[in-house]
Amino acid sequence: MIPRSAPDRLLSVLSAFDHEHPALCLTDISRRAGLTLTTAHRLVGALTEWGALERDESGVYQVGLRLWEVAALAPRGLALRQVALPYLEDLYEATHENVQLAVRDGSEVVYTEWLSGRSAVGVHIRVGARWPLHATGVGLVLLAHGDPGTQEEYCSGPLASFTPYTVSDPVRLRRVLAEVRRTGVAVSSRQITEDALSVAAPVRGPGGAVVAAVSIVVPHVDAQVPVLIPAVRVAARGISRALGWRP
Repeated sequence: MIPRSAPDRLLSVLSAFDHEHPALCLTDISRRAGLTLTTAHRLVGALTEWGALERDESGVYQVGLRLWEVAALAPRGLALRQVALPYLEDLYEATHENVQLAVRDGSEVVYTEWLSGRSAVGVHIRVGARWPLHATGVGLVLLAHGDPGTQEEYCSGPLASFTPYTVSDPVRLRRVLAEVRRTGVAVSSRQITEDALSVAAPVRGPGGAVVAAVSIVVPHVDAQVPVLIPAVRVAARGISRALGWRP
């Protein structure tokens, strides 16, 4: 076994935390990071001193504000959210449904903003959540506008299925991606839950490249897709122009 470097061990400590495990004791960190208790104690101490982790009175650790401050500098994170938020709010006020903003990270989509009302259909997402690209409307948009090599590699890999309607066949997925490029929007129906439908459109940066995607998620029953498409397009184009895109 190749010994892990100090940076690798530090990253393994931070990777022990996720949405299902936001708070961990030292023993759990040691186990999830694959480190001895002594090594975990030393690294957790250093991270806590710097502010990447915080320890409460019971000895449980959580992600610290210092790490959030650094993450806020990511151009596809908080900065993009601040530009997009007025347009997302407009889309929400017009529909009172789930409104989402997401970016691509490898083979996954990462949600950077989510607005929802009490009566909106339930969705399995939160800010920072990740899902496979093929299973979401925003993910289909981001994948469809990626380079051909990346698309082919993704289609050739395993495609997780969450409902009987999830597009998990490579041939069918390629057809779906072609349709997204042709129409400029993605309509993703019952892919993750059987009661929801998503309409998504691309957000472009100054040079015209797709840098994010915006979507609205509504109940599948009686979804007015022809009405939703123009609304989502307006929001996506507004964000794109605010980012400096000029068609």
